[in-house]
Amino acid sequence: MPPRIYETSKRLGPISHDQLSRALARFELGDLLTVEPVPFGLFGQNLFVTSSVGEFVFRGAPHGPTQFPTERFFTRILHQRTSVPVAWPYQVDDSCDFFPWSYVIMPRMQGLQVTDRKVRSDLSGDDLRAIARAMAHNLVAMQQVTKPHCARYDPDRDVVRPVPVKDHAEWPFNNGYGDVSQPPTHRELVTARIRRILERSQSASDRTTAADVEWADGLVERAQDALAVPFSPCFAMEDYKEGNVVVSRTSDGWRVTGAFDFMGCYFGDGETDLSRIMAEYFDQDPELAREFLATYMRLCATRPGFRERFPLYMLLDRLIIWEYVQRHEPAVASKMGTLRDWTERYTQIADTLGFGG
Repeated sequence: MPPRIYETSKRLGPISHDQLSRALARFELGDLLTVEPVPFGLFGQNLFVTSSVGEFVFRGAPHGPTQFPTERFFTRILHQRTSVPVAWPYQVDDSCDFFPWSYVIMPRMQGLQVTDRKVRSDLSGDDLRAIARAMAHNLVAMQQVTKPHCARYDPDRDVVRPVPVKDHAEWPFNNGYGDVSQPPTHRELVTARIRRILERSQSASDRTTAADVEWADGLVERAQDALAVPFSPCFAMEDYKEGNVVVSRTSDGWRVTGAFDFMGCYFGDGETDLSRIMAEYFDQDPELAREFLATYMRLCATRPGFRERFPLYMLLDRLIIWEYVQRHEPAVASKMGTLRDWTERYTQIADTLGFGG
């Protein structure tokens, strides 16, 4: 009998039944029964697999040697120190015995993927607003994990620690982390990262103009005092959005029942994690953005300077996406205009919704 081959994603390539069976056996997770492609996510790293003992997610072809150790570290922290539901145990095999790359097997989190159009079409406006509020509750729960200083995970040492400004600004293109004599300030880290991504954006295309950089520098300068307002560095995901969770309707209402994709996590200002989800909600329906932010601010009072920080943190978030699109998706980039054309409306969301005061 010819081997059973699963045509998965472009990234994972063809995978045999035998390979997946061996991967499950390595962690004593029963006999492979079914394999299902995951239709969500940008990079096609995941498969749903069902075995004789349960349902799991297979995750392979990492972006680099640090992705899976970083995700495992932050998944473990959230599992041990919060009530946030995460896929634990997050089991990594980096032997390359069965695949040309390391892989992960983790429990499949039960719930609805709201970014699925079929799922979303069955939800009412009340449901979507309740889910937005649930996303705020979940974010606050994540942010209960704190550190004394702004820090990143160092996979070479398997610790979270302060890192040099230059290395932080280069992430994820840095080659390891150097040492620091004293922790850099949050203001230094944010400012340096924005300016470095601006430089990369300018090298990627001509759509980040000199006028765009001048506009961005203005946001940076106006936020300098606000960035210096003290805070307790907390868990920051950097990609917090509905696409990275599943939700369920419970007897107490809608709840986040699974959160995942922790490659970009670090410890910093929790306000930064408002940006990506607020931008997505604002594009879908400004009322969802309003519900989310109002709930977050009821649960976690923002400190002085929010009006100046929000545009800057939104600029940072949009720059991360902007630079990627300029470099990897020129057809999409050609329709976005200049950096300011695409970004400015997002930096004004808090003011537009009446939260800028």
